[in-house]
Order: sequence, then C-alpha cells, then structure tokens
Amino acid sequence: MRYLSTLLVCMIISVTNICSQTTTDRYKKAEQFLSFNLKKKLYNQYLNAQWTKSNNLWFKTVTRKGTEYFFVKSKTGQKSPLFNQQLLAKRLTKALEKDVEPYTLGITNVKYTEKSRTLTFIKDGYNWAFSIKRGDLTKEDKNKPKNSLQSTSPNKLYTVEVKDHNLVLTNNNTKETQNLTTDGTDTYGYGESLSWYFVKNESKNTPDKFEIEIYWTKDSKKIVVPRYNREYARKLYMYRSLPEDGTRASILSYERPIAGDSLATTVDYVIIDITTGGITNVNLKPNAAFLGTYIYTIKGNNNKAYRVQFNRGYQSRYLIEIDLNTGKTRTIYTEKSETYVDVYNEYLYILNDENAFLWQSEEDGWNHIYKRSLKDGSLIKQITKGEYVVRSVVDVNTKKNRILFMASGKEKGDPYYKYLYSTTLNGEIAKLLTPEIADHSISLSPSKELFTDNYSRIDLPNIAKLRSVKKTRYNKVLLKEDIDDIRQMGWKPAKPFKLKARDGKTDIYGVMFLPTDFDPNKVYPVIDGTYSGPQTIRTPKTFRRAVLNNDLALAELGFIVVNIDGLGSAFRSKRFHDFSYRNLGDIGAPDHIKAIKELAGKHSYIDATRVGIYGHSAGGYDAVRALLMHPDFYKVGVSSAGNHDHRIAKAWWPELYMGYPVGKHYDEQSNFTHADKLKGKLLLIHGREDQNVNPAASMRMADELIKSNKDFDLIMIPGRDHSTVYYDKYLIRKRWDFFVRYLANKDIPQQYTIK
Repeated sequence: MRYLSTLLVCMIISVTNICSQTTTDRYKKAEQFLSFNLKKKLYNQYLNAQWTKSNNLWFKTVTRKGTEYFFVKSKTGQKSPLFNQQLLAKRLTKALEKDVEPYTLGITNVKYTEKSRTLTFIKDGYNWAFSIKRGDLTKEDKNKPKNSLQSTSPNKLYTVEVKDHNLVLTNNNTKETQNLTTDGTDTYGYGESLSWYFVKNESKNTPDKFEIEIYWTKDSKKIVVPRYNREYARKLYMYRSLPEDGTRASILSYERPIAGDSLATTVDYVIIDITTGGITNVNLKPNAAFLGTYIYTIKGNNNKAYRVQFNRGYQSRYLIEIDLNTGKTRTIYTEKSETYVDVYNEYLYILNDENAFLWQSEEDGWNHIYKRSLKDGSLIKQITKGEYVVRSVVDVNTKKNRILFMASGKEKGDPYYKYLYSTTLNGEIAKLLTPEIADHSISLSPSKELFTDNYSRIDLPNIAKLRSVKKTRYNKVLLKEDIDDIRQMGWKPAKPFKLKARDGKTDIYGVMFLPTDFDPNKVYPVIDGTYSGPQTIRTPKTFRRAVLNNDLALAELGFIVVNIDGLGSAFRSKRFHDFSYRNLGDIGAPDHIKAIKELAGKHSYIDATRVGIYGHSAGGYDAVRALLMHPDFYKVGVSSAGNHDHRIAKAWWPELYMGYPVGKHYDEQSNFTHADKLKGKLLLIHGREDQNVNPAASMRMADELIKSNKDFDLIMIPGRDHSTVYYDKYLIRKRWDFFVRYLANKDIPQQYTIK
C-alpha cells in the first residue's frame, strides 16, 4: 500500500513537471512574439519621406544590413544610396578614435541639403557636417538642446523668449534685445504653455518647466500671446519611492484639472506689435485653458486671426475672428450639438479671396467638409457628402481649385481603411488617388503634386510607393516590407470578422489572434483585448499594428485573443459614435459578449465559458468594469493604469464624452461604486509615476474592493509612468501568469524571466 502511494505521488510530480515544462516552452515562444522582439525581425517596414525643396526625397530604413539611407529622384522614381556609408563610417572612426560600423552609424537629427549635397547630424553630443560630394567630415560645435522657451519669427529676423514669466525680443541680426512685457508673474505669465506632463519634484522645489506658446503673423510683425492665469491651478500628486539620490522618497506634482473642477487655469490673449512694442488686449473672456488655446494666423491677411473656442461640456463650438489692430472680436459661426462637438474634428482653412472658410463638421451625421461665409457663417457649399467619414484634410490649393483629403468608409469593404481623395472647392465628385484595398498613409511633397503612400492590411505587409496627384498611373514602388523571418517563426495573420452589434443591424468589426501551433480540434479560452475610449479603435487595420502588439504573445500561451470595436467607438457615423456619450460604462461589452458567443457558435475551438479581458488606461477601466458588470461572462481580468472613476481623470476627456457638469451618471459609471459585484479573478497594475492616469485611481479601486472584502491582486511598479508600465517586462510576465493560472488553469513557470 505504501509502495502504491509513493508511486502515485511520483506520477503526480512527474505530470506536474511535464506540464510546467510545456508551459515554460510556451512562455519562451510567447517571448519571441513580443513586439520589441518581432520588431527586430521586420525589415523595410515604413518609408518616412524627407522631402527636398526640389521635390526629391530621401529616407532611412532598417534592412538586413542595418540602417541604410536612400535618395529618390521624383521624376523617375529611381532609388540610390544617399551617401557612401562606408566612407562616413571610416571618417567617424578616425575622428572619434573608436570603431563605427557603416550600417550602425548611430547618428541622429540627420538633415540633408540637396543643393550643397551636405549631410548634417549629431553624434556623441556634437554637430557634424559631411560633404557627400567631397567626402569631408567636419566636427562642429557641441550640440545644444533646443530652447523650448524660444520662438523664431517666420522671416528668421526675430526671436522671442520667455524669461521670468515675461517676453524678451532679440533681433537676430543686431543681437539687440528689448523687453516686450514686464508685468508677468508666476501665476499670470505670458506665453507659458500648459505643462500637462511636466512633473515637478516638490521635495526638491525644482522650477516649473514650460514651453513657449505664441502665434506669429505671417509677416513677422505681430504676435498673439496666450496669458495663463494659474492663480487657481489645481495639482495632482504622486510618490517617488526611488529617489535620484539619497534615501528620502519624494513628492511629485503636476498641473492637472480633473472633471468637474469649478476652478482651473484660464487663458486670455494679448497682441504685441514687434515693431512698436505696443500691447493690445484681445476682447475675449478668460476661458478654461484645457479647452484649447490655439490661434490661427493667416497668410495674406495679417490684420486678422481666428480662434476655434469650446465651452465646457463641448456642446458648442465657436469660430471667432480677432482684429489684430484693435483686439476686437466677433463670433462668425456657432455649431451646437445635443451630445458633443468632437474636438478631434477641428479644422479651419480661411479662403481669403472668397471671404469664406472651410470647416469640418458632423452636422449631417457624418464628418464632412463644409464651405461657409466669413461674413456670417452661413453655408455656401457642403464640399463632401455621403455615408463616409473625412478623416483629415491634407491640402487646400485655391489656385488649382483642389482639396486633398483622407477618408474612410467610402469604398466597399472595411469602413476603417483610409484612402486619399481629390475634389474641387465646389465639391465635385471625389477622385480616388490610392486604389489598393488597404489602409493608406501619405506624405505630400512641397509642390503638393507628388506623395509617398504607405499602405498595408493585417495580412499585407507595408508597401511604399511614390505617386502623383495628377498622373494616377505614375506609381513607383520604393519599399516592400520583408517579413520572411517572422513567417519562418510560424506567424500567420490575425483572422478578421464582421458581425452584427447588439441591435442586430449595425456591422461591427474585429480580429482573432490564434497561436502559431493552433489546432482546430482543441478548445481554447478567450481573452478580450479591450480599449473602448471613444476617440479611437482597438482593432488593428495596418500590418504594423497587427504584428507589433501584446496580443500575439498572449495567443502563443494557448489563448484566442480577440479585438472588437463595438457601438460608441470612433471613425463611423455620429450616431454610431454618440452611443458612448454619457455612457462610457457600457464599454461596448454587450457587443463584445454577443460577438464572442457567435464566434464560439461558428467555431468549436472557442470556449465561451472561459473568457478573460485585459486593457490599459481606458482599457484598464474596461477590464475592471467587465468583471463587475458582467461577472457571469468575464472570469479573469488584468487592468493596467485604469481610470476607474471619470471624476478623477484629466478634465477634458471625461467632460467631452461624459458631459458637464458632473452628474449622477458619473457615479453610476464609476468602478468604485460597484466594487461589491466582483466575482472573478482581478489583477490591478499601475505605475507609481503615471502622470496621465494618476496612480490614485488604482489605489482607490483597491480601497473599495477591500471595503467589500473582495480578493484581488495589486501591483504598483515604482518609477514607471503611463506608457513604460505597459511594456514593463515584469508586468508582461505577471499578466501572462495571471491568465495561464486562472483562465487556462495551468501551472506557471516560477519567476520566468523575459530577456
């Protein structure tokens, strides 16, 4: 009997070791599919065009050799090396007295002057100049970082600098200086921009760090200057447990109003005449600075400037004209919405010759371009129209009567793919300039007649072409992404799907990531990769986004990972988008749940009884929300940097999508108030120095869970901010561990190290 017991124990230990080893192998495979590892195996990924004045271009790309630089003659599309990299490496090796390899030059801030054929760059803290024609290398002065408190005039004659909360003017030819203002203070300064992400060490009383914000007229004679009143500025705080020196921890702070704050930094404006020094107040009431401060100055009319202004709650938007001689203002046009006027659709182009302006609006239910009168804002012409979304205006050319714009949803197929179109200022039929069925990203030449086009899909590696606006047959391939290495690893593209939303009518889109050893005869748990922030979508549309993410690695652990964009997400109709208004707590979950169940009905390998969810930031809110409000469906959740109550988030984001003033719906859609509903397994993660979503959000979530006597896990990572915590290797491993242990119900390799 004792022999049988011993044998049974040995068998259990043996099986456990086998399972542990199998899981370790999966971790090793998953590690290979992490974005920072896959990135090294992709070559010729993307063409970032650097245009010359003559409309030629150059670019750098990572090839199998290393980093290479190429020059392209736009007339022919001919590609050749920009310079002799072996020669430059030889010159740098001699100058620095250390080895420099041709394809790992380590040079930054590279600029090319075509006329003199000179390359300038920074290397080891110094500026260098390399003559491509002669082969000479010159070491110049020590590189000095750009002074963020200075602004140079369009004609390069003047520089304005913020000093002690005031503005000082320097004539760049004579070096003479003069004080433009003298009454600025630390709470009411000139041109000192909002410091959204600057973190101040209160324990060391470090000085505030601002950037200059002024707006030059095109003739360089006047500037419009925002003046920030910080008397009632509110701060958020963090705790730095890892001091830079010594052993004492520090208190960190940063300027940040939160949703519903009655007091916030405000902004008003003055006009300063550079030639006379005269100061004129702009006749605008002080407005909350977080609503935006941008001023449009216009070429060809140096007597007028324009401002697009919002009120809190974003239900109205105003176009305001500023007389730069008198400071008087008038409201030209007011746009209102029962929900919100989307700040992401702001666009203004002044048509001086027509006394009109171009404007983007969703007033007909889709985001389109409108032409309106500068006299009274009345409609002259709706330039684009139809059930599609204008994503951006690329260029307006009044001489050629042409508008170039990016739009999605106009072509058949995936409504999120962006394409480039051309139309007239009178809104004649839009002409498609990028016909490939894919997501396109373009860069326009200085002449506005040529452009580079990077296009890809989740199953199509990036292709970069040189194209012509007029000659649509001009079509030169400059770059094709090389993915042979990841193919050899077993990579296969994610599987796209289209299903109906909860209403049974509206199409929604998503993708499934499968492990490379996928077996359709097995059954896999599901992980919902979520981000329901209404300003964007989660599902990848480009090859890069489909490969360089955290979903691929998760799938390698033996999961099916899904991305789904439900009702309320971006880039569709206003009705589709407005579903999330004052309704962020919905998180699209009913659409996600319906989709996962339907996918399981179609595919026997999907186990809809074992579903987990993870997300970051707004996705972190989603992950907790899903477990609280849909506990019978979502069983395991990992939330990083979650903004669990919109009342403690940065003011503009929740006030845009949840409305103002703060009401009961904020309380109802707070995760704090539903902590007692937790049933599943939850891991909360936050960076201790997150200056986007303050770590107090997760700490207060933890407090509410403790009050409700709920079991959960919490990791606060010292020294990590909003973005670095997401890619922290320890965090990635802990996320893996949590899903493998509680969703896959498997043993985890102890203290696995991601290298």
